[in-house]
Amino acid sequence: MKYQNVFKRYEVKYLITRKQQKIILQAMENLTVPDKYGKSTICNLYFDTPDYLLIRRSIEKPVYKEKLRLRTYGMAHSDTQAFAEIKKKYKSVVYKRRVDMPYSQALNYLKGKGGAPGGQINSEIEYFLQFYENLAPRVFISYERQAFYSKDDPDFRMTFDQNILWRDYDLDLTKGIYGNKILQDNMVLLEVKTKGAIPLWLTAVLNQNKIYKTSFSKYGNAYKEIFYRKQEVKNYA
Repeated sequence: MKYQNVFKRYEVKYLITRKQQKIILQAMENLTVPDKYGKSTICNLYFDTPDYLLIRRSIEKPVYKEKLRLRTYGMAHSDTQAFAEIKKKYKSVVYKRRVDMPYSQALNYLKGKGGAPGGQINSEIEYFLQFYENLAPRVFISYERQAFYSKDDPDFRMTFDQNILWRDYDLDLTKGIYGNKILQDNMVLLEVKTKGAIPLWLTAVLNQNKIYKTSFSKYGNAYKEIFYRKQEVKNYA
């Protein structure tokens, strides 16, 4: 199965209800097609410092931010194809670069316990690992995704994420898919990914249904829950 490993695009996010999702799906039915690999459960391990420096910086909405994660499509086994990814955002443009290898090798690689094939992307990941001290898996996040791309422009994609779960224990993608919910059951995260402008048909549907873009980070929301939990422990100590 072939996946794209280098991305440069704009990403716009919308929190929508399942009813609004149905309206959008109906509107896009003849304009988009399902992504070949797009109906899947995506599992991630986010790497960070012991004090969560990367996500704390990201939440502050700086001009430039970056994160490191390990991703699989579905629950992992030792030989499952996995992706070590660096995701950067600079002035609203998202850059994503990743390398794939078996899960067990990728996990050891990001933990500094093994090497990986050479190449530009690997060099960037290795620099990232050296620049930030004591990086380790901090949060697991999974979600069910439906993905589509435009018939007229393969670079224009839309994804619908639901059942978004997180945990900060059992930080291994082979452990299973479970955790705390980030969204209510009737809510869906819509992400629009494009190298150019959003099509007029989609703009019209969003405006007609009073759907507005939002700032939403799965990892950011998980971190806020972790932070609030720690504050509660301190308050009752």
